Amino acid sequence: MKIVECPRDAMQGLPEFIDTDTKVAYINKLLRVGFDTIDFGSFVSPKAVPQMRDTAEVVAKLDLTQTNTKLLAIVANLKGAEQAISYPQITYLGYPLSVSETFQQRNTNKSIAQALREVEQIQQLCKQTNKQLVVYLSMGFGNPYGEEYNPVIVQDLAQQLVQLGIQIIAPSDTIGCATPESIYALFTALVKAFPDTEFGAHLHSTPDTVTEKLDAAYKAGCRRFDGAIKGFGGCPMATDDLTGNIATEKMIAYFESLSIDLSLNKTIFNEAYQYAHKIFGN
Repeated sequence: MKIVECPRDAMQGLPEFIDTDTKVAYINKLLRVGFDTIDFGSFVSPKAVPQMRDTAEVVAKLDLTQTNTKLLAIVANLKGAEQAISYPQITYLGYPLSVSETFQQRNTNKSIAQALREVEQIQQLCKQTNKQLVVYLSMGFGNPYGEEYNPVIVQDLAQQLVQLGIQIIAPSDTIGCATPESIYALFTALVKAFPDTEFGAHLHSTPDTVTEKLDAAYKAGCRRFDGAIKGFGGCPMATDDLTGNIATEKMIAYFESLSIDLSLNKTIFNEAYQYAHKIFGN
């Protein structure tokens, strides 16, 4: 079981800039909890996501001496990927590929076809530098823009990524429209079709539907889950009313109810949870 904590996703839409040292202190606490990966920042246009303009400063100040947790940075183009690979501390580059043409344009100013060509370039860059590319399939459970959507479209896109050598693919419920039934159906189909690929769940949810969504993904064979403490976050490029990320504390409670050992340091997690109040409030 892999838990990916996403402070980048939680912070990126906040209107007031969080100073660099505060970010560093928070992420350093998260690094000691025992998560598989921390999605800590992004190398994207500071005009598009001003909150992440200090990612290079943040990564330089992180303390990785007492952790096995890996770092993931989001990139939206080849230039961002070239920045990210220059940091030996970073293991994963995350790229937002959309099932929706409209959202792909809004998020990266490219068509899906153009984005796929860029994914191929970034994948080659990752291979050359011993990094691993994680592709997020945004709008992976529905399309709010009136475009055609069905699970076969997602599977076809996953097929193209697998052919490029992508080993980790994370369907993302960008607008919180997924139901337990659609989550179960999509992950079941993907896991069956591509048994050698690692599929992750990046779900958004209202608090009352968290458990049923997690349960659907887990029962369908998903073993990689993204979350954010307190359930904050959402993609500012969507410019829609979004439900928040899956709250990590609720995710931990769900997996512990199944007697799954996540090997997390709960004392340090509680410290990080309390520190989150400084950033996100109550």
